[in-house]
Amino acid sequence: MNRRHCATAAITLVCALALLTSTGQAMAAPVPEPSPSPSSSPAGSPTRYSNADLEKVREQIDTLYRKAGAATDAYNLAEEQTKKQSGEIVKLAKAIVDGQARIAALKDRAGAQAREQYRNGGLPPGAQLALSNDPKLFLDGLNKVRQSQHASKSLLADLNQTQEDLETYTQDASANWEKLETNRVKQAKAKKKINARIKAAEKLESQLEEKERDRLRQLERDAADKAQTAWLSSGAIKDVSGEASAGGAAAVAFATAQIGKPYVWGAEGPGSYDCSGLTSQAWLAAKRPIPRTSQEQWRLLPRIDIQDMRPGDLIIYHADASHVGMYVGDGTIVHSPRPGRNVTLAGAGSMKILGVVRPDK
Repeated sequence: MNRRHCATAAITLVCALALLTSTGQAMAAPVPEPSPSPSSSPAGSPTRYSNADLEKVREQIDTLYRKAGAATDAYNLAEEQTKKQSGEIVKLAKAIVDGQARIAALKDRAGAQAREQYRNGGLPPGAQLALSNDPKLFLDGLNKVRQSQHASKSLLADLNQTQEDLETYTQDASANWEKLETNRVKQAKAKKKINARIKAAEKLESQLEEKERDRLRQLERDAADKAQTAWLSSGAIKDVSGEASAGGAAAVAFATAQIGKPYVWGAEGPGSYDCSGLTSQAWLAAKRPIPRTSQEQWRLLPRIDIQDMRPGDLIIYHADASHVGMYVGDGTIVHSPRPGRNVTLAGAGSMKILGVVRPDK
């Protein structure tokens, strides 16, 4: 019964693989984010926002997109873990099937030994040996008995080990399945957060007139320029003069070739990218695979001082490591900013820097 259970588990695991990529979930309507009150205007006239109001809108939109970026990182990480666990389940399912086949073969061998013994009159080899009067046959038989005993012990040991392995494979497959389901739940929750925050940000921006949206974009540029100027004035890159490694140069070439392509959360090319999708694919093109998400890039890649920075290094942004750009030299990064924007060049100090990591250190 236990073996039948293992076989059933293997078939169930293999069949269930068809569902692994199904992560679609019904999206709940996002809770509207509070928005700044527009300046008072005559009844019936279009809504108008002062610069102060627009700055509040800009800050709210920036916060929403940064939260969406953090949720995107969570989604991407769960997706990577799901892929890994799916692969493990496939391997374990194959091992279970192979183990079942091996057990069947070992049982066939054991049956063959039993049938051979039956053909010899049902006497065990030791009894047959004792009945022999021929010294030569006695010595030959003694050797065969030893070989037979060794083969029997080896067969039983092999059978027991295979059965134990099969039990372990089944338990491991069950554990991996539970992890996979947990990560699918995480993906669904992250996807819900991403969509809700992007919709909330888009709703805020859609309430503006075209001229106000133009002013909003100008405020974004002004804020980035102000931060970049302050960063450069601090002398942060005064001594930065490192030259790109061969891998770094290849990564920079790939990343800059994507300029103009749109940001899409969860995307890693070739037509669109999110921030870490761009950096991970750029270094993959340089034949240096790195973690998929900005948070994992920050956690796992070697960290370096800003003064030691060189083109190809990755600059991680915000306290939660939710954004990443690639340094290309002269105080500039190439990055995929957020929904509604395209891959572009920007000042490396235009956002709050958490630190710098080097993929090929």
